[in-house]
Amino acid sequence: MRSLTVPAVLMALLVLAGCGPEPDTTTAGARLSGVLIDPQLDEVSGLATSRRHRNVLWIHDDGGNPERLFAIDLRGQRQATFRVEGVPKTDWEDLASFELDGRAYLLVADIGDNGGLRRSLQLHIIEEPSRLANARLNPAWSIAFRWPDGARDCEAVAVDVRRRQILLITKKREPPEVFSLPLRPEGGGLLTAERIGTLVGLPRPDQQMRERWPRRARLQGQVTAADISPDGRTLAVMTYRHLLLYTRAPRESWSQAIAEKPTIRALPVLPQPEALGWSRDGRTLYATGEFIPAPLYQVRP
Repeated sequence: MRSLTVPAVLMALLVLAGCGPEPDTTTAGARLSGVLIDPQLDEVSGLATSRRHRNVLWIHDDGGNPERLFAIDLRGQRQATFRVEGVPKTDWEDLASFELDGRAYLLVADIGDNGGLRRSLQLHIIEEPSRLANARLNPAWSIAFRWPDGARDCEAVAVDVRRRQILLITKKREPPEVFSLPLRPEGGGLLTAERIGTLVGLPRPDQQMRERWPRRARLQGQVTAADISPDGRTLAVMTYRHLLLYTRAPRESWSQAIAEKPTIRALPVLPQPEALGWSRDGRTLYATGEFIPAPLYQVRP
């Protein structure tokens, strides 16, 4: 884990107080909601809005850390830490929240695979606790699955609760592929994700960027997070540089929606953006990055 220096803490506090440099809010309609400065919140790779507790966000960190979920407030302050028992943590890469049959759940996606070596991956569905106090949690159910034709790296998951459908978006394939799984599968066993299409309309780096910053040009279109709006109509997709919004008409499937040109917003400046989630009212999205200190932005779609 990276150490947090005194100058970094001071800069984060200045930004949060409005005394430091203004964040880039011109392109994505973003405003600063808070700053993550707690060293335990380093390497954030998933974010979701609580469906049970007002003004609370859930986050988790990357692989190599304990199996845990954090509850934070909208200023980025940690409220509670929960250990998740009974499941391994290979590479947790995204988090989603949803309500089903009157209960609030979180979906933890253990889907990262940088080396392309994993034969199976796991999704863990955990009921939100009633109290925000340090405790231990167990999954309500888990889903084990594989890709239909070989390993892929994936860091983005979203839940369409009305359709009882989970969407997964690959990271390094061009264009990114979108797969589907049932939210509450019948029986056990290893499932095979169904490919439903590819994302269209991702911005491509211009010639100047490809020549001057080839690595940045290669990375900027990789998908790192996703979430479906509470009304079930808009899929928000985060890359290292942009926010893409795919809107589904009432009779459309997601395979049809992702084949149409999205609305594109440039993200505000974030240190390695990896976490994104819709607000409870669906009017804005929360976004943050992997390094500490990291701004927590509220972004208008």
